[in-house]
Amino acid sequence: MAPTLSPDLLLLIVLAPLVGSAIAGLAGRRVGRAGAHGVTILGVAIAFAASAKVLVDVVDGARFNATVYEWMVVGPLKMVVGFQIDPLSAMMMCVVTFVSLMVHIYTIGYMADDDTSPGGYQRFFSYISLFTFSMLMLVMSNNFLQLFFGWEAVGLVSYLLIGYYYRKPSAIFANMKAFVVNRVGDFGFILGIGLIAAYAGTLDYTEAFAKGPELAKLTLPGSDWMLITVICICLFIGAMGKSAQFPLHVWLPDSMEGPTPISALIHAATMVTAGIFMVARMSPLFELSDTALSVLLVIGAITALFMGFLGVIQNDIKRVVAYSTLSQLGYMTVALGASAYSVAVFHLMTHAFFKALLFLAAGSVIIGMHHDQDIRNMGGLRRYMPITWITSLLGSMALIAVPFFAGFYSKDSIIEAVHFSHLPGAGFAYVAVTASVFVTALYSFRMYFLVFHGPERFRHKPFPGEHDHPDEHGHLHVHEPHESPWVVTLPLVLLAVASVGIGYLMIQPMLYGGFFKDSIAVLPAHPAMAEMAREFRGAWGMALHSVRTLPFWLMVAGVVVAYGLYILKPGVPAALRERFGFVYRVLDNKYYMDWINENLVAPLARGLGTGLWKGGDVGVIDGLINGSARAVGGAAAAVRTVQTGFLYWYALVMVLGVFALLSWQLWPYLERLLGR
Repeated sequence: MAPTLSPDLLLLIVLAPLVGSAIAGLAGRRVGRAGAHGVTILGVAIAFAASAKVLVDVVDGARFNATVYEWMVVGPLKMVVGFQIDPLSAMMMCVVTFVSLMVHIYTIGYMADDDTSPGGYQRFFSYISLFTFSMLMLVMSNNFLQLFFGWEAVGLVSYLLIGYYYRKPSAIFANMKAFVVNRVGDFGFILGIGLIAAYAGTLDYTEAFAKGPELAKLTLPGSDWMLITVICICLFIGAMGKSAQFPLHVWLPDSMEGPTPISALIHAATMVTAGIFMVARMSPLFELSDTALSVLLVIGAITALFMGFLGVIQNDIKRVVAYSTLSQLGYMTVALGASAYSVAVFHLMTHAFFKALLFLAAGSVIIGMHHDQDIRNMGGLRRYMPITWITSLLGSMALIAVPFFAGFYSKDSIIEAVHFSHLPGAGFAYVAVTASVFVTALYSFRMYFLVFHGPERFRHKPFPGEHDHPDEHGHLHVHEPHESPWVVTLPLVLLAVASVGIGYLMIQPMLYGGFFKDSIAVLPAHPAMAEMAREFRGAWGMALHSVRTLPFWLMVAGVVVAYGLYILKPGVPAALRERFGFVYRVLDNKYYMDWINENLVAPLARGLGTGLWKGGDVGVIDGLINGSARAVGGAAAAVRTVQTGFLYWYALVMVLGVFALLSWQLWPYLERLLGR
């Protein structure tokens, strides 16, 4: 008999981080730093332990889909708080809470010297715990209203976290940029939800999915567009904003202005994966529109390849990892477009571990380098930071898909799924994700070699930063790099273990063992997963067979080229940059997307807003609606003049009124009398 899931246990999972956030935020000065990080870590640890218990029960067959609180009923629409717990949500709950727990512990060491503002340390812990609560509400929801609440909540808290250093103009610009770009995506998202509510008459997932075949027969009124395609594309526009797909990707690299722990939390397990999770959850709808799936394939392929190119020329250690996040999100989106939803979610899970590891390792390097983030000022750190070095190496190997590492099983499965897809755009997507293997290996090991190998450039920094202050002789004070404290290195070790082994252990049950059969719908017309199941040789056999495939040798070539350019011949990159100056400028300016947004899109939006303001607000609302109000007010003012308060005036008016009534009644008789 399958175990049952208690609603109280599910409420504990979402409320424990919220309570910790409230205590740290509202009573932070009373509880102090130790109290703030203690209560938030306890809350997230409780949520992780309970999530692990739920996952075990779900594997044993337990399911939950019910309302826990009814807010209001508006006609046929029920607005409720409810949970849908199945393998997809249970897996996400464990990933979110585990990575969040590692980030919370890591933050104790990273933010130890933070003096941004009084109470800033407590405020930061309150924010990241609130972020965890918001993401849990999103992944556990069973209806679109709660999904939208969690969706907007993670966007709001990310705004607060990216702008944590609120005295830095660049941080304020970055958080506003993230907020505005996500509002663009959220506009499409709420349109999609509105269409579902209007035509399906429900906000409940199960009921909406059941009406999917009916929606697939309808067209959008006033057009010949299929309604289901419009709904799916609108929902995906929301995912493009949250999961930073081209062209709504521009906010994510700038989000590096926030502290490193939040970079890991946003980029690894929470906000940017929300869009991938949402599309996987909506698979019963997306499967009904080949056009929408083709859009996912093309957008994901563009993001995977062209964002990877930008990582090759970055010099900020966090931005290199950020662009790798963009590229990997593109891989996940391609998998969704190929109807390999379980593969996309599998890569989401493996990516959460090794990307959190890489971000936290980058933060450890920044601590060891006394807050210098320029990889051109590093080199030879392997001797000084051995734990950070080995965990960074393991994370990089997982990222570039070295056989037997976690990223290998998920990334190669994506490439294989696209190969078996027959949808329009699949050919381009296959070329893009295959070529991206080389690009990923190149920029990942470029960073690795420049940071941990080669000459020790930190002794004579060629590119001094804002934290480097020369003495009166113009010499920089040399800060000897050092290993980070245990609260930093412990999460690195735990995440490294997951980055190495989780793929080997989980590929069979998650992709080919029916783990997601109750959570994800795939139509027979999209055979990628069925073809992959026939070709699967087991985790060991898949790794051995990979040495005969093109992606493996592209990965090796990327590492070899990186070693040659940055260790053997370090002068070659500068020569190439000089020779191909135009290409470098295009990449350095990020394809001029920021320029286009700031000089073309923003003025257009400002002009549109001004037009709506003057034409709609001032012209229509002030002119017509307020104008009619003024007319009524004028009439009332005119009538008010006859209300003098004098009895003789009222008596006169009454006499005149009676005379007028009598005249009106007697006039026909007078006409007949005079006519005679």
